[in-house]
Amino acid sequence: MVKTASVAMTLFFVVCLAVPLTACGGGGEDEGPASTIDKIAFQSNRDGNFQIYVVNADGSGETRLTNSSANDTSLTWSPDGRRIAFASEIDGDSEIYVMKADGSGQTNLSSNPTEDLGPAWSPDGRRIAFSSDRDGNRAVYVMNADGSGLTNLTCNPTADFGPAWSPDGSRIVFVSGRDENLEVYVMNADGSGQTNLTNSAGDDLDPFWSPDGSRIAFNSLRDENFEIYVMNPDGSGQTNLTNNPAYDSTPEWSPDGTRIAFDSERDGNAEVYVMNADGSGLTRLTDNPAADGDAAWSPDGSRLAFMSNRDGNFEVYVMNADGSGQTRFTNSPGADGGPVWSP
Repeated sequence: MVKTASVAMTLFFVVCLAVPLTACGGGGEDEGPASTIDKIAFQSNRDGNFQIYVVNADGSGETRLTNSSANDTSLTWSPDGRRIAFASEIDGDSEIYVMKADGSGQTNLSSNPTEDLGPAWSPDGRRIAFSSDRDGNRAVYVMNADGSGLTNLTCNPTADFGPAWSPDGSRIVFVSGRDENLEVYVMNADGSGQTNLTNSAGDDLDPFWSPDGSRIAFNSLRDENFEIYVMNPDGSGQTNLTNNPAYDSTPEWSPDGTRIAFDSERDGNAEVYVMNADGSGLTRLTDNPAADGDAAWSPDGSRLAFMSNRDGNFEVYVMNADGSGQTRFTNSPGADGGPVWSP
């Protein structure tokens, strides 16, 4: 995922930022059948370094998928739920790996001595976008799901990162520092037509497409604190949805596109909130003195997984979409977080 939080969650995910010759501008083995049981993948450092785990959506069947001596983070499910892409440091630097949903077949796709971060599957599962500094500065690349066909899409002397595919796979939004501050850009999937969408005096980052592709939510510092904005895909109609002096971040569209879950510190500590897609109907879902955040919707929109340190360390919790039924799913002495539901 691979996934762009409140201060507490940002500290937790510092570790999780996140081939052939490249050019500017697959096939593979059988992945096996997709699981019929909803699962939640997450990362945990309970064994000393961050590894990827999975648990059934009812809290049963917790299973460790990676078992390396380095950090494995930034996980993201393939659209069909059969594979997981992630960033691994097992080779001494961060590389993009892919594995089957049961943890088998772990394969280094990027294979380069520089940092490769933030994998993002195309909607059809055939390609993976990511950021890399292999050409001297951070740029957005794309490759086939088997690691072939590597292409530098942005080809710019400043930092470009954080790619996210449009639902139809025709465009990619990303963050760029080419205008002296961070802005949200969009380009065609082949790298053409790169356009600054936000064009503001403050940093804009972490863009997320709505499920129907009609809007883009993003974080902005233009108001001197993090707020959640939404805009049309051409950059018009930029609207501050949260408009609060506290820290609001990490927007997550509901599967039907009618609601946005997010993290906020407006009540003195990090909590999970939800609002309608136009900013109305603001509701606080979690309410405790600890830090709650990084919420992820279930595929049917009925539940949210999130991370909380209400029990002394970060664990994965699940609740109903109205905030009821908050249940602890993990119970380890380490930090568990970054939950992502299988499709």
